[in-house]
Amino acid sequence: MKRDANILINIPPPAARPVSLRVTPAAELAISQGHPWVFDQAITDQNHAGKPGDLAVIYRSDRRFLALGLFDPDSNIRVRILHRGKPVTIDQAWFDGALLTSVERRDSIAATGTSGYRLVHGENDQMPGLVVDRYDTTLVIKIYTAAWLAHLQSIVRALESACRVERMVLRLSRGVQEQTQHLHGLCDGMILTGDPLHGPILFKENHLTFEADPIHGHKTGFFLDQRDNRARVEPLSTGKEVLNVFAYSGGFSLYAARGGAKRVVSLDISQPALDAAARHFALNKSDPNVAGAQHELICGDAFDAMKAMASEHRRFDVVIIDPPAFATKQAHVDRAIAAYEQLTNLGLSILSTGGKIVMASCSSRVEEAAFFQAVHRAAKRSGRVLRDIVQTGHAIDHPIGFKEGAYLKCLFATA
Repeated sequence: MKRDANILINIPPPAARPVSLRVTPAAELAISQGHPWVFDQAITDQNHAGKPGDLAVIYRSDRRFLALGLFDPDSNIRVRILHRGKPVTIDQAWFDGALLTSVERRDSIAATGTSGYRLVHGENDQMPGLVVDRYDTTLVIKIYTAAWLAHLQSIVRALESACRVERMVLRLSRGVQEQTQHLHGLCDGMILTGDPLHGPILFKENHLTFEADPIHGHKTGFFLDQRDNRARVEPLSTGKEVLNVFAYSGGFSLYAARGGAKRVVSLDISQPALDAAARHFALNKSDPNVAGAQHELICGDAFDAMKAMASEHRRFDVVIIDPPAFATKQAHVDRAIAAYEQLTNLGLSILSTGGKIVMASCSSRVEEAAFFQAVHRAAKRSGRVLRDIVQTGHAIDHPIGFKEGAYLKCLFATA
């Protein structure tokens, strides 16, 4: 998509007069303890109506300063906290400092042969509702609240100052895309700086080559959060038969192949995703292990396909199950737990005795303990005993700053 050089200067700035708020005692305590959100029902007093992106100053019950954040009148998360403690000025210098801190926090990643990783992890990097992912020399800025639109020019300038890149792409959440009255010409997939894109971008992850589609791909173009878990699969796969369920573009599959797997099966319901998995193997065929591994692609429903494999008495030495989020709402948690138990049962039904199973969850509503208990409970019901190898969480570029920010959990176990 072409870049409009003037698009950012056409976005109205936030109002000079901030919104002043007071909140309930419970909300005041939560903010003091570091929670990044203020919900609409927690507001007890407000001096005037604001628009998305206006600064909101939150005062304690004794009228002292408590915190400062971005106001969004169209969201039940009415304020996203940028700063707490003593008053500060939110200006270009503040954004420069905040983004530089976030970038420097990831400095060690490049030394691992990795050029694709998260630079800004929203609330967990004190930038609630904002994500920035790096794919080599392209940055992808994803916005989850219209409150960031008024500050987008400051974000772009700060990123240009903090790191050398050739291009920045804008991605908008579905909710923000629907708020056309606030977009002022912005659209999902727009090139904010640099040349247009013609096809996917290539980047490195632990010296493997992957592709990302920042304009049309899921999230910002790739699932970067499983990098460390993909690397853990590699040494488990030597000489093994490996099944990667919900394979998407074959990240776990490629690591298994480089680890020396005899055969890797990538199972996903999306044929385009499997086509990308095949391209990833082709991009890395200079590695003799990747070139030598048999790579089978199966397009189909994960539940149905694993049932069919069990009936055919197929067995694998390593089974990796990394499903999409099953619980986007609290009401979905019980259903999600049941799905994880069913997937565990199916995975074990095709896992060789003494094999390794890898079970992952990216559902933030499902707590870590509940997930691991569900997997072990399902294994016991299946007549298998799991011996944990390791339980993992978030990588360095996906830090956790508050309880709800902890969404990723993964179990590596022997059965």
